Amino acid sequence: MQFVDVVGQQELKNHFITEINSGNIAHARLFYGKPGYGALPLALAFVGYLFCDQRLENDSCGVCPSCLKVQKLQHPDLHFSYPSVQADAEKSTMLIKHWREQVNENPYFTELDWLSRIDPKERNMIISVHESHDIIKRLSLKAYEGGYKAMIIWLPESMNAQSANKLLKVLEEPAPKTVFILVAEAHETMLRTILSRTQVVRVPKIEDADMKAYLRNEGKLEPSAIDRIVIQGDGDFIQAMAAFDNVDDSTANRDWFIKLMRVSYRKDVLGMLDWAEEVSGATKDSQKVFLEYALHMVRQSMLKNYTGDQLTRLTQDEDAFLANFARFITGKNLRDFMLTFSDSHYYIERNANSKILFTNISFQVMRYIHAA
Repeated sequence: MQFVDVVGQQELKNHFITEINSGNIAHARLFYGKPGYGALPLALAFVGYLFCDQRLENDSCGVCPSCLKVQKLQHPDLHFSYPSVQADAEKSTMLIKHWREQVNENPYFTELDWLSRIDPKERNMIISVHESHDIIKRLSLKAYEGGYKAMIIWLPESMNAQSANKLLKVLEEPAPKTVFILVAEAHETMLRTILSRTQVVRVPKIEDADMKAYLRNEGKLEPSAIDRIVIQGDGDFIQAMAAFDNVDDSTANRDWFIKLMRVSYRKDVLGMLDWAEEVSGATKDSQKVFLEYALHMVRQSMLKNYTGDQLTRLTQDEDAFLANFARFITGKNLRDFMLTFSDSHYYIERNANSKILFTNISFQVMRYIHAA
């Protein structure tokens, strides 16, 4: 992967290019941020530039033997570690074929995407102490091509204490020309001893201008449609692409949200049941996008309450609705709204009965509105 393939994040790209060309490369760093912000693609592009035999001013060349091997995730000096289910926790190398398929299909993916690929039962995943031992063993070997060795550890927060402690020494004093890149989403849960041995790099949201530029290159979309996708994506490439794939449903999402709030406010039980029936008849992907949209609208309601229109990200129709509705989202029920919609998204991904789930949502929303 090259820097050009990473959406946005130009400031970080420039920093990494300068660092590599200066030769002053940190031996261990932690990239953290939501998966849709691009921490893993940045890590892959960083290694691609580090290994490139013919570096350009702003990117790796993409055509030298090293670049081609990195792009295929088959460079002998590029190693990966990632969580696996308990039964397969001995070594992540057992899953390298699945890892290459996942990354090559789309390097912007979530923990659930990975879990669904490797385990139909969707059991808990960890990076075990056996995996830590294997990491040390792999990095003890000399570089095959005489340059740097790189170890990318994806979701290091899934390491248990025993596993993390086993890596402390090699993180603090790795062999020469060995680079660790830890790619985390929730770094706050990691051991402080791990964090203290890494250079922490926060990967921020993708800028709106960068997301719009990407979408303009993806297809013939109306500017208004691009604006809606960017607003709903909120700097998250994964969310934006979900909205992009369901761009025809954007009006439906707004209408469903408004209808839900209106029938719930009126305590119109038949209307609530009709709403649940309608939404449950949509595709699973459309339901997930709607729930993400509902979370967006709840957040915008709070922003409108506290900042007026200074920080809101709304279309004209959405702004008109929230002018009257936002007052029903308060500090008393905000957490309830957020948990209901986010938990429902989780359950939909795990094939919950959608009719029961959306019926429950409508009754919960009715309670929250009248508790404001």
